[in-house]
Amino acid sequence: MHKSLILCNCLGTQDLNSDGLEAATGLRCSKVHSALCTGELEQAQAAIQGGNAIICCAQEQALFEQLAIQNEVDEPPCLDLRDRAGWSDDPGSKLPKMAALVADAGLNLPPEKSIDIQSAGTCLIIGHDEIALDAAEQLSEHLSVTVLLSAETEAPASRKFDVLRGHVRNAQGSLGNFTVRFDGARLLQPGGRGALRFEDPRDGARSTCDIILDLSGGTPLFPAPEKRDGYLRADPGSLKEVSKQILAASHLTGTFEKTLYVRLDSMICAHSRAGQTACSNCLDLCPTGAITSQGDHVAVDPQICAGCGACSSACPSGAISYDAPSPDTLFQRIQTLAWAYRDAGGVAPRLLVVDDFGSEMIQLAARFARGLPADVIPLDVGALNTFGHAEMLVAQAAGFADVALLLSQRTDHDALKTQVDLARALGAQVTVLDLMDPAQLSDQLYAATPAAPITTPVRPLGTRRQVTRVAAKALNPESATLPLPEAAPYGAVLVNTDACTLCLSCVSLCPVGALGDNPDLPQLRFQEDACLQCGLCANVCPEDAISYEPRLNLTHTALEQVVLHEEEPFACVECGTPFGVRSTIERIMDQLAGKHEMFKSGPAARMIQMCDDCRVNAQFKVSDNPFQGGPRPKPRTTGDYLEERDET
Repeated sequence: MHKSLILCNCLGTQDLNSDGLEAATGLRCSKVHSALCTGELEQAQAAIQGGNAIICCAQEQALFEQLAIQNEVDEPPCLDLRDRAGWSDDPGSKLPKMAALVADAGLNLPPEKSIDIQSAGTCLIIGHDEIALDAAEQLSEHLSVTVLLSAETEAPASRKFDVLRGHVRNAQGSLGNFTVRFDGARLLQPGGRGALRFEDPRDGARSTCDIILDLSGGTPLFPAPEKRDGYLRADPGSLKEVSKQILAASHLTGTFEKTLYVRLDSMICAHSRAGQTACSNCLDLCPTGAITSQGDHVAVDPQICAGCGACSSACPSGAISYDAPSPDTLFQRIQTLAWAYRDAGGVAPRLLVVDDFGSEMIQLAARFARGLPADVIPLDVGALNTFGHAEMLVAQAAGFADVALLLSQRTDHDALKTQVDLARALGAQVTVLDLMDPAQLSDQLYAATPAAPITTPVRPLGTRRQVTRVAAKALNPESATLPLPEAAPYGAVLVNTDACTLCLSCVSLCPVGALGDNPDLPQLRFQEDACLQCGLCANVCPEDAISYEPRLNLTHTALEQVVLHEEEPFACVECGTPFGVRSTIERIMDQLAGKHEMFKSGPAARMIQMCDDCRVNAQFKVSDNPFQGGPRPKPRTTGDYLEERDET
């Protein structure tokens, strides 16, 4: 069933071309309403009951969803054409942008994956004074509360909640699954007359809870505490903040959906091999500690992951990829926006990438400032750090003249800067906006003069590495090699041939097979397109013969195996079969033959020059053959045992 656009000009404050939108989008458009959320609500209800309406108003989305619930039909998608296109001081045509936004809204995107988190309402309150006890008193009506007090705080007479003394050694987990260890833990003795007393202290006590309310005012128990579900923290000196967190804690019972933000393919993770650490990008960037080392690969705790997305952008192999939405989905959205804009007659669009904070800035800029220019198309993402160098390049290759990213407090600025620098080195035009004023956002976008977009847009497909290569080649048609910043995930392996002994340790441990050997000749081969620049081969090289050159080779040689180092093979002196490197065998002969106890004699020294099979055969023939045992013992029979018995 084809969708229909239900249009509203919001009391005549924006111009909507119903016929133009219908021609540009291929969707049937309603007449242009003026008060769809008030005076024409019945017409909105009729459209929603039809089941194929896209309501072109996001401000009153809750109202339209309530209408759908009342009529027992699916909630209609709502599209914000007003704040993102209609409310703009730009005199140019808004039709191409509206067509692009409609095309994006019409994509059939996969739903987000999630897991259920159960919270029974057991709450640990950490505090040192009456503030913590008062919070426990309030929450005891809703939760099962335990208060951790300092040694100085007097125990309350109330038994509405549990009390203990001590201090937290460490804490792990998240909402519904916290584990806390205490030192100096002293449980309250509920019996006896007079003031309540505490048991003797003990270290290493362990407890579990669903919620932690930290009113200690000290160091947080977790990194990035604001991103840890179920961990609520307030300054005990601010009664307003304490009240806010008490209210929040009282609602944390029941079943909650936790989005699965990232997907992990441990088979292609380049974290470590044979005890040697290589790539640790995700571990270095994760603010919550959700990513941990698990030997040769990393592991992600989905309950702790806050979905910042920096790990996905920085992962050189794609072992960790954002999944809410996936990179493929984001590539599809970028290309749909660009192609729909041009198909509707637009020229040189600009992309503005925003998260929730940026969406609010756009709404405020539209209502109180100049709005967005007609050629600026906003793209909402769950987390700005998911928009890495690959996405920036795809946008440029799709025909966007510029990619602008509006920072927010949730953005890891350093991680994003690394991706922006890499994208710029690969030929992308990227602007970073660090603004808090909606009017400044409008003014800066109107004042910008981006470069001309690519003349022949492309639609690269594949992994993030593959689309990066295709897009960079389209943006740099005259270049063969692009120099890149240090620590870039693309580049060449350089080998000092004077130091390399062709031991091939690097080949056996390369996590992606970029380094290879030749079974017939002493050679070290390299395929540049596959190299992650993870550093493992340099770490394991016993001769320190390997270094790196960050670059992107755009020629066909990057897809082929090239020989980095080769030497003349050494032929076995017995059978003539090549079995090693001549320089290595000659070096061993020079150091051992006639000098080492095992190789003082001529025949023994000659074995160094033999292949494995001939060396074993030669060892059988020497007088002190290490494989030769003593005479085989005579088998014992029943008669032997009987004879021994008779003799005794």
